[in-house]
Amino acid sequence: MTGIAPRRLILPDALLPIFCAEPSLMGMPEATGRQTPDAGRWTRAAVLALPDDGRRYELISGELVVTPSPRGVHQVAVSALEALLRDALGGTGAGHVLHSPADITLGEDEILQPDLFVYRTASGRHLLDWSDITSLMLVVEVLSPSTAQYDRRLKRLRYQRADVPEYWIVDLDGRVVERWRAEDTRPEIVTERLRWSPAEGVDLDLDVAAFFAEVWGE
Repeated sequence: MTGIAPRRLILPDALLPIFCAEPSLMGMPEATGRQTPDAGRWTRAAVLALPDDGRRYELISGELVVTPSPRGVHQVAVSALEALLRDALGGTGAGHVLHSPADITLGEDEILQPDLFVYRTASGRHLLDWSDITSLMLVVEVLSPSTAQYDRRLKRLRYQRADVPEYWIVDLDGRVVERWRAEDTRPEIVTERLRWSPAEGVDLDLDVAAFFAEVWGE
């Protein structure tokens, strides 16, 4: 790959070979047998062509983020919060909640895989294809120590740029929820009660302390 500008791969928990050395992007791995058209820049098509190795791949603002399998308590938190959101949305027709793996794009050459997301479709029904999503009402990332910097900056800025109304970072170890709105430069730090009422009939009133106690099995 001589002549291609240096690149980097964002990989929170593991090291992969870096074939070039530019500050922001990594070249295609040799195992794929191909190179992206824009001087080795990662593209959605190139990421989708990678082999399934159990990791989660996201392409965000031109950067590839690779996340290993999360710890068990992370999945417990995702499952518990998804159930609460599903109950709040149930029967209202305001939106639907899902968890990753996903294949979302908000208008850029990207692959977004948030832990949880509440979405709308043009028909108002559940999606059949990822392209059916017309808007995101809420995005939630459950923080892992290895992914904190990406959840708090790279991902957060992308969702704010797309005018997603709310982005929550659930900090299991700190037992707080960082609540970001599209226009915020600083988050609301929620430690007691989190109230979410994005549409008529939707009312989530989360006891934050009780939620974390349940997740940790206390």
